Amino acid sequence: MTFGQKAAAVVRRALSLMSPDGWKGVFTGTSTSGKTVGPSDAMTLSTVWACTRLVAGTISSLPLMVYRDGPNDTRKVAKDHPLYAILHNSPNADQSALDFWQFICVALELWGNAFARIERGAGNKVVALTPIRADLVQARRMSDGSICYRYPEGGRAVEIGQDEMFHVRGFGGAPLGGLSTLAFGRHSFGLALATDEAAAHVYKNGLRPSGVLTTKDNLTLKKEQREDLYKYVVEPFAGENSGRPLILEAGLSWSAITISPVDGQMIESRQFSVEDCCRWFGVPPHMIGHTANSTSWGTGLEQQTLGFLIFTLRERLKRIEQAVMKQLLTPAERLTVTVEFNFEGLLRADSAARSAFYTAMVQNGIMTRNEVRRLENLPPIDGGDVLTIQSNMIPADKLGEITSTGGEAARRSIMDWLFPEGLPSKMAPLEKEDA
Repeated sequence: MTFGQKAAAVVRRALSLMSPDGWKGVFTGTSTSGKTVGPSDAMTLSTVWACTRLVAGTISSLPLMVYRDGPNDTRKVAKDHPLYAILHNSPNADQSALDFWQFICVALELWGNAFARIERGAGNKVVALTPIRADLVQARRMSDGSICYRYPEGGRAVEIGQDEMFHVRGFGGAPLGGLSTLAFGRHSFGLALATDEAAAHVYKNGLRPSGVLTTKDNLTLKKEQREDLYKYVVEPFAGENSGRPLILEAGLSWSAITISPVDGQMIESRQFSVEDCCRWFGVPPHMIGHTANSTSWGTGLEQQTLGFLIFTLRERLKRIEQAVMKQLLTPAERLTVTVEFNFEGLLRADSAARSAFYTAMVQNGIMTRNEVRRLENLPPIDGGDVLTIQSNMIPADKLGEITSTGGEAARRSIMDWLFPEGLPSKMAPLEKEDA
């Protein structure tokens, strides 16, 4: 075997599917700052961690519901459907629904794809969803047009078809996979990593950069003298000892080279990195605790938060919902069964907004009181299944008529209560007295 063949064999072994760590540099690449950006590296940035945790945590906390169409364009929760327990309660033996969907959402945010093995039982029904790390899965188009997925498991390569793989595609939506935030944002993340590292080194030295040791009359030092200076002067006063007094002799003098944090623009660079990373995830900076150059209170931030719910979360929710509908339901089921996240779950933390919503729905005859109580985990009440509407919502041209009729009825009721045996003779109507 020639040297070239041996080298090629080594490369094949290093980049084989059974040794996925060899692909780290291939998929991530090096940023212009010189930093290699991988999942572990990017997640050390507080901004990336906070954005990923916010998006994945918010989505995974929403209940994923299965609905079945009923008569008169109504629908109800289909708890008897096999997918309800899997999507809403526990997709597999090891994870709760929140754990599973958080894993899926983290993979979508970082790699642009999320995968789970579909386990089927009798009648080809879905019985479990087992998550797979997105960085281990390779997807390719077969000659018959189908998609094949390949990943390592238990020391061997597993190859399955698209009917056995639950695949949620991220931004881009290509059949073989979405676009990776880590890959396309590696220059921004690399700059942030380099800035953090530079700041750490500066603060490690107590904001005191290196200085210059000079000799009297600029004498040239011998090799032994240089080694002694490093051994007895430079090294003992470096790092944590940089603030200790320095004793010089034999005509040596110290000239410090000083810069200020403002000159280095360290703080400004780090603030820019936070805002730049937030753009990649579509997260308003104030939602991860970055309120520089803005107030942390007021309607401006409320509108930004509302924009996050509409423009950032909605797209991600629809991706998951449609992937479930397309891949886990049969064509016949898709005609009558719908899978949706209950977005109203986000209002549970805001009691004022929740109360206003319930009030409007009940007063306008859209929801019954028992439907509201059911959402609040309260028992039903008698008469609570009747739709009600505010009684003062009457036509304007009938206002006088209804008001006068209502006033007369109220007066008669009060008089009957005061005088159940009838009016006394002294309180007879005037026309009776005249008679």
